[in-house]
Amino acid sequence: MNCLTLKKSNCMNCYKCIRHCPVKAIRFSGGQAHIINNECILCGECFVVCPQNAKEIVNETEKVQVLLQTGDPVVVSLAPSFVANYPGVGIEAMTRALKKLGFYDVEETAVGATMVKNEYERMLREEPRDVVISSCCHSINLLIQKYFPEALEYLADVVSPMQAHCLDIKKRIPNAKTVFIGPCVAKKDEADHYAGIVDAVMTFEELTNWLKKEDIPLEKIMDAKEESRARFFPTSGGVLKTMTNRHPDFSYLALDGVENCMAALKEIVAGKVHKCFIEMNACVGGCVGGPIMEKYSAARIQDYLAVAAFAGKKDFPVDQPDSLELKKGFSSIAPKAVEPTEAEIYSVLRQMGKFRPEQELNCGSCGYNTCREKAIAICQGKAEISMCLPYLKDKAESFSDTIVENTPNGLIVLNEKLEVQQINGAARRLMNIRSASDVMGAHVARILDPEVFLTVLNTRRNILSHRVYLAEYKRYVDFSVMYDFDSRLLIGIMRDVTDEETARERKEDISQKTIEVADRVVEKQMRIVQEIASLLGETAAETKIALTKLKESIINE
Repeated sequence: MNCLTLKKSNCMNCYKCIRHCPVKAIRFSGGQAHIINNECILCGECFVVCPQNAKEIVNETEKVQVLLQTGDPVVVSLAPSFVANYPGVGIEAMTRALKKLGFYDVEETAVGATMVKNEYERMLREEPRDVVISSCCHSINLLIQKYFPEALEYLADVVSPMQAHCLDIKKRIPNAKTVFIGPCVAKKDEADHYAGIVDAVMTFEELTNWLKKEDIPLEKIMDAKEESRARFFPTSGGVLKTMTNRHPDFSYLALDGVENCMAALKEIVAGKVHKCFIEMNACVGGCVGGPIMEKYSAARIQDYLAVAAFAGKKDFPVDQPDSLELKKGFSSIAPKAVEPTEAEIYSVLRQMGKFRPEQELNCGSCGYNTCREKAIAICQGKAEISMCLPYLKDKAESFSDTIVENTPNGLIVLNEKLEVQQINGAARRLMNIRSASDVMGAHVARILDPEVFLTVLNTRRNILSHRVYLAEYKRYVDFSVMYDFDSRLLIGIMRDVTDEETARERKEDISQKTIEVADRVVEKQMRIVQEIASLLGETAAETKIALTKLKESIINE
């Protein structure tokens, strides 16, 4: 069952889900996360940590509403963690509210937990067992089935408390339909996989939304007809707390958190553990730390105290079923991912820019613990090379550095203290600076007049194409200075126009000399013309006008 789905529009490619997924059952493609169902153990961690709420739990409210319309009695098996999720609300108050929704009755899953606990004690007492792992947590069962099949022989072949309770309900109430309500995602898959026992599973979130929609309040009354130690089941070590008839030859241990359970399973498979009953929970703190609780109301100490106050010291009186009725078989579920060859892994590492072991940073920013794990995931189609942050950073820096270093314009970057943060090759050549390290961090006044930078810094107005003469370098430059508000940096761009300015000065010099020559010619010609004119009795007015126009045309050029 695809209990977890993805809102593609919400996924922002942050890789937080893969970083927190204990079995890396998430594939990234096209910048989107995709849950790999045959590898997922439904711990719900990706749902909890997703900052964009891109992961959704499949909602079965409508399915339950259809069950209520059939006319058959629909009975709720309510997880003991409800007292933590709904503070101050007892089982009788929950029953009254749920009956208003149309349910036939409400019972506590702790009834089934009592049956399971009794079966565990019988198993250790009467059967030749070495290591026994509790089978209450469906996520742990999936973890063993998919990733530690060698440990299946140690997994207790006993139904979960949810299943034991729903079997008991159906045995007692003819034609009954059962609905489990709790904080777990995996229970939806368990109900679907073992069909005919639990007809639907709802989370506390689904129930809360339904009650709000129907405007049904929960009474703050802590009422209960009976007490039960089995209500401790949703806490870490809760199973062990109920097992009072312990076998003297066995050690009893409680573990929570998938990573801790995986570490223990490796020891068990390696044959390092014997004569031990191990309670395993995927969620830290037990079911009160389930994904729904964790996402919306994480208060582990408070939640534990709420459960402890409600539990009591006695067991529910139950009609213990025959052991065969509580049997549950587990088979291996092999993940489909094929292990790549060393050559394939090495090829991907090279594409990631990892040519030597020391280049494998193993930073974990992509979500994988090592660069090698990431390379394997890429080979399996679960990850993309672009997920490597150092790779992207180096690539981006290399690209920008290539542009900056090869541009013909000088580039200098200053912070607000006018200290040099970056200077490219063109700027160094322009100012005869041997190495960037000679000026990095130094005040710009060491190499340039800071006036133009101060003007931009104080006014926050850019100066573009301001031509200045750098006397100490004997260079003319078109200077543009801009202030970047985001980075709070001053960016100076210098275009060397020395050759252009030299050519202009040369042209002006030639023009000036031409004008001087023209002046001398005019004066000489005027004297000659005047002499000739005096002899001929004519004025030199027209000749003077013509020569003056010649002079003006030269000046204009």
